[in-house]
Amino acid sequence: MTRKRNLGDGYAPATIRHSNAVVRAFYEFWLERGEGPLTNPVVLDRERGARANAHHNPMTAFRLEGRLRYNPPLPKRYPRCVPDDLWDALFAAMSCNRDKAFLEFAVSTGARAAELLGMHGADIDWGEQLIRVIRKGTRAEQWLPASPEAFVWLRLYIQDIGGAVGAGEVVWRTVNLFGGVHLPLTYDTLRAVLRRTNTKLGTNWTMHDLRHTCAIRMLRDGRLSLRDVQTILGHTHLSSTQIYLEQREDELFARVRDFHANRDQIPQPSPGSVTGSYDPDDLAVLFGGVR
Repeated sequence: MTRKRNLGDGYAPATIRHSNAVVRAFYEFWLERGEGPLTNPVVLDRERGARANAHHNPMTAFRLEGRLRYNPPLPKRYPRCVPDDLWDALFAAMSCNRDKAFLEFAVSTGARAAELLGMHGADIDWGEQLIRVIRKGTRAEQWLPASPEAFVWLRLYIQDIGGAVGAGEVVWRTVNLFGGVHLPLTYDTLRAVLRRTNTKLGTNWTMHDLRHTCAIRMLRDGRLSLRDVQTILGHTHLSSTQIYLEQREDELFARVRDFHANRDQIPQPSPGSVTGSYDPDDLAVLFGGVR
């Protein structure tokens, strides 16, 4: 249904490349201290030398840092957008107001799951319909606009847990009481909720797919620029946002299906006719007759 790969039994290429880089950096650290082996067992796949641009030929351009010899190639990754019909099914499969509110905030703000889980009562501006998140990596605070539907579901969820959230209290909590209190919602618990929903629907969506969906929806609308979407997503470099300009498969498939359905209605030129804006008399002189 989603046309996404399922996780295999082995390690993914990205995991292998990351592990190779970590092991190589570990040996480089001890080599620099003079306490490691004579050579690094995780060697780079270079033609000459183990150092980048060693014995560089001034007549050639500098090469980038070589990759590890045993690094598998990475397939090109495309943004994973949830189509509208599958989004409706995913949203309807949520069992409580909390989960529906969380999904609505994720798909309307583009915030990561961990950033939303860190929200407190003071991070909600009901009047302006804004939420404040702490960005991953930079740890910078950023206010994000959310959809009106997200605040409606948030109000319903807050009523389910008692009707109020203090300024210093965590927003997202467990619906059921544990020891007489609603415990803060953890990332593992959120994944368990989505895993149960995927099992029910026969899908394999992740929370990060909602971030991709938000970015693609904003760019396809046309009223927001690429720079606007970069700011909403919190990307440092514009190149990170440009990946959402890639061709979407569902849009391509829809155009191809429309082409096949209406192909018989396209007027075809009759044999011997001349198309275009050329004068038939000129063509007769040039070719000795119209063919």
